[in-house]
Amino acid sequence: MNDTDVAAGDEQAGSHERQAASGREAATTDETPPRLAGKPLVGNTFEFIRDPFAFYDRLESYGDAVRYSVGGYDFCTFFEPEYVEAVLVEKSDKFVKAEIFRDSAAGFAEQGLVMTEGEQWRDQRVQMQPAFTLDRIQSYADAMVRYAEQTADEFEDGEVVNVDDAMSELTLQILAKSLFDIDVAERRAPVREATAALNERGDASGVSAFLPDWVPTPKNRRFRQGMADFESLVDELLAERRESDGEEYDDLLSLLLDSEGPNGETMNEREIRDQMITFLFAGHETTSLALTYTWHLLGQNPENAERLRAELDEQLDGSPSMFDLPNLDYTEQVVKESLRLFPPAYVIFREPTEDVQVGPYTIPEGTALSIPTFKLHWDERWWDDPDEFRPERFAAEDPERPEYAYFPFGGGPRHCIGMRFAMTELQLTLATLAQRVEFEPVYEGDPELTMAATLRPEEPMEMRVRKL
Repeated sequence: MNDTDVAAGDEQAGSHERQAASGREAATTDETPPRLAGKPLVGNTFEFIRDPFAFYDRLESYGDAVRYSVGGYDFCTFFEPEYVEAVLVEKSDKFVKAEIFRDSAAGFAEQGLVMTEGEQWRDQRVQMQPAFTLDRIQSYADAMVRYAEQTADEFEDGEVVNVDDAMSELTLQILAKSLFDIDVAERRAPVREATAALNERGDASGVSAFLPDWVPTPKNRRFRQGMADFESLVDELLAERRESDGEEYDDLLSLLLDSEGPNGETMNEREIRDQMITFLFAGHETTSLALTYTWHLLGQNPENAERLRAELDEQLDGSPSMFDLPNLDYTEQVVKESLRLFPPAYVIFREPTEDVQVGPYTIPEGTALSIPTFKLHWDERWWDDPDEFRPERFAAEDPERPEYAYFPFGGGPRHCIGMRFAMTELQLTLATLAQRVEFEPVYEGDPELTMAATLRPEEPMEMRVRKL
């Protein structure tokens, strides 16, 4: 069987057998995953745009691998951890970033680590890896705690704040100081505006997400202006560093400027600028969202917040340090559970460079492969009561749970280079702030979410500050 058409509205969808149980070795076949029927020319585009979350629910009901068409791209989505591991780890050399991902990110740091491939990507990764060793991250810890303390001091007791904005400002300051030894407190506007424009253009519930970047839509125009201002800021920061003759630096920026790749060459000007843009965006946006959702979850579940503070009271004598983290077990569990329920990097796109066997299926060359992290994180096959906030589920490894039922930082050779940095920052800033303030919800229930460049709340995440 080379293809299977699944009729829209098929009453058998809910009972469709899941393909290839986890761990089973499948024989090589020419079978491709079943295909969801769509309309002529547009395929499943309008169904997806109307409600992306409902569309993924429908796909999942048909099995662990389903093909469909959206925005002129032939897609396949995987819901099986075994298949995810095959793509990200075991056969990673046969996959590249999907064309849909490259098109949607056109104009954003195209020479940066997230976007490059092959030898260029490997050289960049090797050159930047020393900035993320355990020793280096330990040297960043003081800045993480110091900025978190300043943030807590600036809050007024009883004020209602947009927690997303507050955490974004905090994480941008931490990242800029730690990796680039710069203070962006007075110059963060271009970063925030470009971040907002990128998320707006990438909103999956809008047609513009599938239009070429050269189409003069309002969203594309705002994105181009936002990126131009962002690039100008980075150029200024680079010029200031080069003018600081005689000063010694030991950060990621010094590596970008001086480190040599395997061929003895340093990065060119465009690569350096795009690396800075990549880290200033991705390094603060995902972490700020993770903190925002963590405060939301703790506010909605005060008993968990009390348990967190009890651990901090018992284990800490003052502000936390890197050396305290091994003793903050529940703090780590809270962070991991928040990343499970609300993974900021919510989907991974890959594309096979040749026909590839994954499980029992052949995935044709050029297929846009979608791996929805959030769906595997919410899958009741691997998680008891998946909708509940239960940090203690991470107290011990579950031998029955596949490794790739949880992968908030991706996996394989292209896993997030800043994973250790991010986890350290999340735990230290959470512990520092939780000693000083609590955030009370001003509304009940979880926020409505938007699938954009990151998994974002549709409305401002407002909460009331209580000083402790």
